[in-house]
Amino acid sequence: MNPTHKLVILDRDGTINADSDDYIKSPEEWQPLPGSLEAIARLNHAGWHVVVATNQSGLGRGLYDAAAFNAIHAKMNAALARVGGRVDAVFFCPHAPADGCGCRKPAPGLFEQIARRYGIELAGVPAVGDSLRDLQAAAAAGCEPHLVLTGKSQGLDDAAGEALLARVPGSTAHADLTQFAEFVVQRERRARAAARGEADEPDSDAGGLVTRV
Repeated sequence: MNPTHKLVILDRDGTINADSDDYIKSPEEWQPLPGSLEAIARLNHAGWHVVVATNQSGLGRGLYDAAAFNAIHAKMNAALARVGGRVDAVFFCPHAPADGCGCRKPAPGLFEQIARRYGIELAGVPAVGDSLRDLQAAAAAGCEPHLVLTGKSQGLDDAAGEALLARVPGSTAHADLTQFAEFVVQRERRARAAARGEADEPDSDAGGLVTRV
């Protein structure tokens, strides 16, 4: 990837697909959240490269093996292709919390792997997840942290959401991945228009929550 290319880092479970307290152990259990695949395609069509950074302690716990893990992503990639989207790579931590690794979020190790792989600085790179540890890992790596109110954050009331965001200053909340993609695309459009000295109106308004702390 050329360093000038635009990059977005996404969590997987609870952000792209429905999460489960019993882990996502097979392709059958992997189900995309409504609109999430189309949101990735929207980012792609606007010139963004998308990679995934995901904790997968189920591997270390022996709940599923590498073949099942790869099959899950084969299903995800096929589903993305059907809507014109793609994920360039999946970076994952297979360790359990007790392993004390540096790659399990909220540690920034996965993000550091991404930076090394692509030879880029992560300052300002948008990173999206559904939990506090996603925001903490993103901030620790210098990324721009974004929370989606799906997965682990689904159902948070305003006070709880604001309290969570306040723990990672600079975070922004969105109703879901669709709203995040709209936010990023429209922000970039406005920036281009401002650079040209022109007024610009969004080409669509998907609605929903955008909260910045």
